[in-house]
Amino acid sequence: MSEHPYTVVVGVSATSGSPAGLRWAASQAAAHGGRLVAVRAWKVPSPQATPSGISTGRVAVSTDVESEVRQSLADDVAAVLGPDNGAELVTVRGGRRKALLQAARDADLLVVDAPRGMPGRTAFAQRLVYAADCPVVIMPPRISGEPPTALARAASAVGRSALRAAGTAGRPGYQIPPAR
Repeated sequence: MSEHPYTVVVGVSATSGSPAGLRWAASQAAAHGGRLVAVRAWKVPSPQATPSGISTGRVAVSTDVESEVRQSLADDVAAVLGPDNGAELVTVRGGRRKALLQAARDADLLVVDAPRGMPGRTAFAQRLVYAADCPVVIMPPRISGEPPTALARAASAVGRSALRAAGTAGRPGYQIPPAR
């Protein structure tokens, strides 16, 4: 039985580039003398249709889309890890969950950044954890440096206002001491 090298698979988002996940996965692969596999899922975009049902533009060819996605993945990995990073690049046609699970089938570790947007979207990460054949590391938004969403900022402002209102209720003229 041949021994395979320690393998770390990292999902690289097309929107954020997953810099924290890439750095952490690369450090884990280097610490274990293993290999780093960067994965990105892709789909052929549907052409826009007019009211008559006829497409308005050229229909994308899957080979063109795949080569664009592969180049975009290479650019994102090089931007974070440098041009001579040694990462293997894998593009998988289909959904991101399927792509990550397929790439991590024989891996020792799977790394993804926390899903962007509303906290309710964490179901993707949860489903990934339960379906993967290897340990899964999910980089929290605070570590990945992702700025808070508009919803998170609004919720924080409402919470601060409610706390201030509760603290001064029934005390006319009371001023909250300034923060130090």
